[in-house]
Amino acid sequence: MLLEIVSDLVCPWCYIGKRHLDAALTTLRNEDPEISIDVHLRAFQLDPTAPLGSTQPVREAYARRFGGEASADGIIDRVTRVAREAGINFAMDQAIRANTAPAHRLLKHVGRTEPRHQLAVNESVMSAYFSEGRDISNVATLEECATRAGFVDPNLSDRITSDDPSDPLSLAVAADLEWCRDRDVSSVPTFVINDTFQIPGAQEPATLVRLIRKLSPGV
Repeated sequence: MLLEIVSDLVCPWCYIGKRHLDAALTTLRNEDPEISIDVHLRAFQLDPTAPLGSTQPVREAYARRFGGEASADGIIDRVTRVAREAGINFAMDQAIRANTAPAHRLLKHVGRTEPRHQLAVNESVMSAYFSEGRDISNVATLEECATRAGFVDPNLSDRITSDDPSDPLSLAVAADLEWCRDRDVSSVPTFVINDTFQIPGAQEPATLVRLIRKLSPGV
């Protein structure tokens, strides 16, 4: 079974959804150690117009987008509570909103060279953003996130900093965005099974287990 996760690295529900999926996959694999589920990431950008090289406190960004500071605080309080239930400690008062293109380029590079590390690098980058107040558009930050997740490439900086739209990693990210448009994926997270069935949102682990079983015969 192919399970693709469509997500953006600055989406709190994507981080929560990933942890819920981790729990669901653990349940499925404990029940059947021989189960075959290949998990891959698809890039999505909530704000592709965010300027590269410019950051903004998340609370300020949320206030502008969602109608003021009170609304922003309500959203942050809610996702922080739900994240805690999923075992994640959000520190969104420190989070810095930035363009996620460099981080997606990193994940594409990892997926192409050492795919077994891709989900761990994704987790590391999300932790840096949501829990550590790090700027995930910064190349040095991304290099550190990759290294602590077990992925080492001495040329990583050069690979993920290109702004050439014809660069292979840029083309790979663009292809993912087009893939999402072709399948009418307009919100994240979305889990896509065998390029056929879509499960939207950060569903609870038990719900994901049930839906994966239902939508993929033999699982």
